[in-house]
Amino acid sequence: MGEPTIWPEVSSMPAWHHLYPALPAFRGREQLRAGVGAMLGIGLCALVVSAGSALDISSLYLVAPLGATAVLVFCVPNSPLAQPWSAIVGNGIAAFVALLAIRIVPDPWSVGVAVGAAIAAMMLARALHPPGGAVALLTALDPAPALDTGPLFALMPVGTTTTVLVLAAVLYNRATGRAYPFRQPETKHGEEAAPRLGLSNAQLGELLNRFNQSTNLGVADLGRLLAAAEAEAVQHRFDGTTCADIMTTDLITVRSHTPLAEAAGLFRGHAIKSLPVIDDGMTLLGLVLQADLLDQVAAQSRPLGWKERSPRRTAADVMRPTDQAVSHDMPVGALLSRLAAQGSEVIPVNRGNQLVGVLTRSDIIRLLLRGAEERAIA
Repeated sequence: MGEPTIWPEVSSMPAWHHLYPALPAFRGREQLRAGVGAMLGIGLCALVVSAGSALDISSLYLVAPLGATAVLVFCVPNSPLAQPWSAIVGNGIAAFVALLAIRIVPDPWSVGVAVGAAIAAMMLARALHPPGGAVALLTALDPAPALDTGPLFALMPVGTTTTVLVLAAVLYNRATGRAYPFRQPETKHGEEAAPRLGLSNAQLGELLNRFNQSTNLGVADLGRLLAAAEAEAVQHRFDGTTCADIMTTDLITVRSHTPLAEAAGLFRGHAIKSLPVIDDGMTLLGLVLQADLLDQVAAQSRPLGWKERSPRRTAADVMRPTDQAVSHDMPVGALLSRLAAQGSEVIPVNRGNQLVGVLTRSDIIRLLLRGAEERAIA
């Protein structure tokens, strides 16, 4: 069978609605940040050109497409089109290809060939940069400077001035809180799943390719956006539900001096997998998991009835730290994200400095099932 036909949605909006601005309103602070950055970046390029003029370097001058590069590197520094490789290599390749076009192709065809070939070459080098098309067009329209300089035209002035602008963007964006160059996946071979999403970098990249968005967003930033959206959805789904609402309060606890044999007896007598270790004031000191106790027994190669032979071993010897404890008023949505990322089996719940309950996977499953029943009824 063929693929199902996807019919376009019928919009009730008037046709001219699609001509409205597609970009959201920019914050005044961001406008100022980007504008000042572009001013400083182009100003630095002009300063370098002036220094070159003083040194009698006639091939070093500003080219108009540099203004378009400034828009990208300062206004949308997270775009793949604005990254250093795309900007420097893209502009350089475009200049070189345009120079070849005006040498080989006669007028008036050289203009179109220069731009088209430059775009194809930038895509081949994975260095697509929109101002590169303007570099190619400018070179074809005013070929004299490029012909006078020769093949070095791609390096001076295009490559040099673009590099200066990119270096300025790296320093300025980082100083003003923007990530540039953008975040590259940190995992090896792109196979490790991103936190909470369960999607590898390769799968995220495939999503970008499927929707033709690989030139608009990087893999790492897509992962961050999806993770943030997932966390926000979880918050809305369990809006108002806190850890205190679903935690287990009927606790079986031990003290730090409780013998391990006694702790083993508690595990045998109750359907529990953990024992909080507390002091006289109900302050949580640590957590003994059933698996830790079994590991201790296996290490000594003794049966569970070794109470008389090793009375000195206590809960303090095997308990885990309590750095995963949460507050009783923490929203469950935030906790779910934490559980998924850390893979914790038991989460102690404190009110102030006192232990008031624990959250287990069973508590979370009951909450999820309750939500499923409510959605089915709706």
